[in-house]
Amino acid sequence: MSTQQHPELPFLGHVIDGKETESRDGARFTTVDPYSRQPWAEVALGGVEDAHDAVTAARRAFDEGPWPRMGYVERGRLLHRLADLLEAHEEELALADSHDMGKPLEQARHDVARAGHNFRFFADHARLAAAEALPMDSGHHAYTTFGPAGVVVAIAPWNFPLMLETWKVAPALAWGNTVVLKPAEDTPASATILARLALEAGIPQGVLNVVHGYGPASVGEALTTDPRVDRITFTGETGTGRAIARAASANLTPVSLELGGKNCNIVFADADLDNAVAWSVQSIFRNAGQICLSGSRILVQREVYDEFLERFVAAAEALVVGDPADPATEFGPVASQEHFSKVAGYVESVGEHGGRLLTGGLGEGWFVRPTVLVDLPPTAPHVCEEIFGPVAVVEPFDSEAEVLETANASRYGLDAQVFTEDLSRAHRVADGLHVGTVWVNCFFVRDLRAPFGGVGDSGIGREGGTFSREFFTEPKAVVMQIDRTPR
Repeated sequence: MSTQQHPELPFLGHVIDGKETESRDGARFTTVDPYSRQPWAEVALGGVEDAHDAVTAARRAFDEGPWPRMGYVERGRLLHRLADLLEAHEEELALADSHDMGKPLEQARHDVARAGHNFRFFADHARLAAAEALPMDSGHHAYTTFGPAGVVVAIAPWNFPLMLETWKVAPALAWGNTVVLKPAEDTPASATILARLALEAGIPQGVLNVVHGYGPASVGEALTTDPRVDRITFTGETGTGRAIARAASANLTPVSLELGGKNCNIVFADADLDNAVAWSVQSIFRNAGQICLSGSRILVQREVYDEFLERFVAAAEALVVGDPADPATEFGPVASQEHFSKVAGYVESVGEHGGRLLTGGLGEGWFVRPTVLVDLPPTAPHVCEEIFGPVAVVEPFDSEAEVLETANASRYGLDAQVFTEDLSRAHRVADGLHVGTVWVNCFFVRDLRAPFGGVGDSGIGREGGTFSREFFTEPKAVVMQIDRTPR
């Protein structure tokens, strides 16, 4: 990222109160393509005043505008229209995310489809979700309602920009809230395009606002400390999540935090190894390992450890690494120079901690090749810390009890993967893991009705289906007297 001016590049502004705008002070920054390592677009660089303007617009749209007062059918119609436009602009959106973070274009197109599905699912879920009716014995009757919470601040990460932006924006809008979206400063482009398309779809001005900028002493801090904000949803690094929770606590603003992970991928001796290897490769190497859910710590039962490792290394080496625009590319660069330096530090320090690098290592530019590490002690940072890159640590284990103890010793608890053909073991291990999601014999297969989130340093709260409804609404109990006969 650079603050140097490049007037020849396309411009991406804030979208505040229905208008795409410059920052109040005219400041801009450039977003850099990780493959070419060159600026490809200029972006409005917001500050505290721009954040204030965005919240003002969202507050007014909620307090005075039609959006919270529309029926579910009408809101849903507009959200489906927005999904139609996302699909019609698939190439523009996919190119934006690919240029911003180096994602292979084919994978970015898949993310656009997932983004459209997010809007369709939550539009329909809000319309079809049932509330509770609670008959009482005392001549009274109770029921629940779920009105919109108000102004939602959504802060999205850089690894799946559009898809995770819509994971937050779609349920917030479906339940009648207004939104201020702050995309990650490394991946700003698709958020502006999303807001443009929302206006084209007919979503009223001020309902979806986008403001670009940094976190501390800037846009992020201003948004998370504003007392006019009713909900904050954040996906990102654990330390940032703690800072947001502290900021929100001053106003008692509810937060939903989906944070980091150091996730275990457990392969038992009875697993279908072809299936386990195929999913394990996707788990740690898709998106250049920049997935909070990735199974970066692979625990393999000793009887099949050598065979799994041989197959896994061969599969890693077979991945097509290259230009994200090439349809054959499966693996692109990491998202920024700063992140490359972080991941490179782990790769270069393997020997210092007694480990061995079986394949991979650093490539040209901002590439880190698919990397497999072994022989590291359990206290090594590669084993304990979230690298957030294409670096797998593979370790043997002997028993079910041992592997559960190992997996649960982590301070993180986002997800785990389990590979076994023993149905009883699958249920036992899933029940024994202290995580938010367990995938058995697969990875990253989502049902949007299911709860999504983590425990420990992996976050607070759950989103998805009725869990999103409860976060983005103010559930209310209504108690009515229906029998006035004295009792």
